[in-house]
Amino acid sequence: MKPQYIADFEKLGFGMFVHFGLYSTVGKGEWYYLSNPDADKDYYFSEEFANKFNPKKDWAIKLVKAAKKAGAKYITLTTKHHEGFFLYDSKGLTTWDSMHLGPKRDLVKEFVDACNQEGIVPFFYHAILDWHHPDYNKNFPSFLEFLRNSVEVLCKNYGKIGGFWFDGFWDKPKEDWEFDKLYKVIRKYQPECMIINNTGMSATGEVGHYEIDSVTFERGAPRMISSADGKERASEMCEVFGAHWGYTKDDISYKSIGTILDSLITCRYCNCNFLLNVGPKGDGSLRTLDKCYLEEVGKWIKANKNFIYNVKKADIEVEGARVLTDGEYYYAVINDVQMSADVNVQLYTEKTTLKAVGFKFKEAKYLDNGKKAKTSSDRRTISVDPFTYGTELCHRVVRFKISK
Repeated sequence: MKPQYIADFEKLGFGMFVHFGLYSTVGKGEWYYLSNPDADKDYYFSEEFANKFNPKKDWAIKLVKAAKKAGAKYITLTTKHHEGFFLYDSKGLTTWDSMHLGPKRDLVKEFVDACNQEGIVPFFYHAILDWHHPDYNKNFPSFLEFLRNSVEVLCKNYGKIGGFWFDGFWDKPKEDWEFDKLYKVIRKYQPECMIINNTGMSATGEVGHYEIDSVTFERGAPRMISSADGKERASEMCEVFGAHWGYTKDDISYKSIGTILDSLITCRYCNCNFLLNVGPKGDGSLRTLDKCYLEEVGKWIKANKNFIYNVKKADIEVEGARVLTDGEYYYAVINDVQMSADVNVQLYTEKTTLKAVGFKFKEAKYLDNGKKAKTSSDRRTISVDPFTYGTELCHRVVRFKISK
């Protein structure tokens, strides 16, 4: 039987990923240090550079409000990314943290306080790959002790948290990361905390360790997962608007709103959570484009009566749609859009017909406006009117019950 805290995580359904750190001040992505051969590596790890990172006092409040408006139920914040800089008080483990440099404030505390205020569940991303700590390459066992101590600080000082999202063990695939010891620290202080360890883009959906509570799909198409070791787990797919996770001021490769919504629906159809990323600027604010995208996602979720949270893939088939269920109703999600040959927008070219396979539709209506959906006399098909809500004409939802 699936533990309740894992089932509760699945019901959250949609979360916001936040990549935020020293790299946010550069505006060239979170891997700028490593991917740019002209980057001044000494400067990147200098106090002078770290002191340029100074988020506004209300950064966390505005961020969490934006997530809530988008419909996100949880937020996963990078408490420490690969550059090794702590966004929290490391309690003496290092001076490479936000208490000694930059804002000289505990940014994780500000984040958690804002989440608690808005009813959002806080999750902690924590990199285990570390470009800053000398022991990472020189004395790995010593580094692992440092890693466990840094995670223990997060476990003990911020109240109940939703989970940990680890990232980077794929950097040293042949090393013993001593995950038994790391996960034991978490279970000691946060026994009902989700443990998620990103397998990277080459091993999506793999478990890796018994204590893992959710497998990951990094930009990879999610799929239904099965239990091979007797433990039922959740799954989560993370995605980003453009090409980079961290703030990139010149990123113009953004996906369409329709594509983002399709990822959300695909995830829920595969019993998977969707973690949508934003990269705040160095002052903690979001790009205007990010805010607009989040608002549009939130509008669609609200217009469709928030059905996406407590749903799973249904055991019935409807031709022309993906079908989910909350146990009482079924939801047929239609994405019948085509590119117009004349204008660069997505348009319906004709009505969509839904065909029931082995049952009859009952009490069918559109979620976005509450109107009855036109059902054939034998109740085997529904003629779906074009969707006219919002900025993109896509993903209309029909709610219904069934009869034989």
